[in-house]
Amino acid sequence: MSSAAQKVAPQEIQSEESLSVEAEVIAGLARQPRQISPKYFYDQKGSELFDAITGVDEYYVPRVEKQIFEQYADEMCAAIGKGVTLIEPGAGSCEKIKWLLPELEPATYVPMDISAEHLEISAQALGDAYPELCIEPLACDHTAGMRIEADVSSAPPVFFYPGSSVGNYEPEVAVGFLRNMHELMEHAGSEAGGLLIGVDAKKDSEVLHAAYNDSEGLTADFNINVLTHLNNLLDGSLDADKFVHHALYNDKYGRIEMHLRCTSSHSAELAGQSLEFSEGELVHTENSYKYHPDEFVALAEEAGFAHRNLWQDDRGWFSVMYFEAI
Repeated sequence: MSSAAQKVAPQEIQSEESLSVEAEVIAGLARQPRQISPKYFYDQKGSELFDAITGVDEYYVPRVEKQIFEQYADEMCAAIGKGVTLIEPGAGSCEKIKWLLPELEPATYVPMDISAEHLEISAQALGDAYPELCIEPLACDHTAGMRIEADVSSAPPVFFYPGSSVGNYEPEVAVGFLRNMHELMEHAGSEAGGLLIGVDAKKDSEVLHAAYNDSEGLTADFNINVLTHLNNLLDGSLDADKFVHHALYNDKYGRIEMHLRCTSSHSAELAGQSLEFSEGELVHTENSYKYHPDEFVALAEEAGFAHRNLWQDDRGWFSVMYFEAI
């Protein structure tokens, strides 16, 4: 086993928020309309399904984003600089960091993910492919707050948040999430810091509808799997066969909305609580906000960042932006 591979067993951090899974889930399902946080998509099967979704034709995000990185990776690496502590919340399979390696040469790479098992497998594979890379995986719920465990005294922290996950937050929550990154840079005593982030752009609603209702049904399986995950977490009897995937673009709010629609009235239990579902009832599982570049720049500036770079594809479907902490 290489020295790098020996560093890839993830540390686990639990916050007060992450310890109250039962309270959070039950409170969400008690609302009208009912809600389930999208972070519960990601058990092992959910992570695997999401990886599969990135390969379907209709889901343009990974394909377009990868094209942007392939075209502009040298400019991105130049903007970031060598020898940083690169932190990737929600790293999943640790595949996208490869778009910047080996040119970026970070001092340390800190992938974070809520699924400890998936993270350990991914970090191990990355360590095998890049044995000189120092990897310090951190299993945590980054949506409930983050900490920087790595030494950043001589390696300023740069957050790497590709994909379009920032769109899953309500705009005001997105500002709080970005502000948390900014505060971590300040608390670490670093004189510099940055953020390289992917942001999905507003576009034709038909393109968006197809992306979240793929013909292979993988997004549907991914959405419905959240019920199985909750059953496993909270000893439940939610019946996945009595729900179907429902996704639409809400033009008023500039967001995709994902729901589970109940197909027949029934009862279920979760964490010892009885739940009654009505036919046609919707359970809201995710929003995915889309932003024009200037809209997102305004959010980042509110969180304390200064915009430095923008890279887009020819159609302007997706943006990769670099910000510096100020």
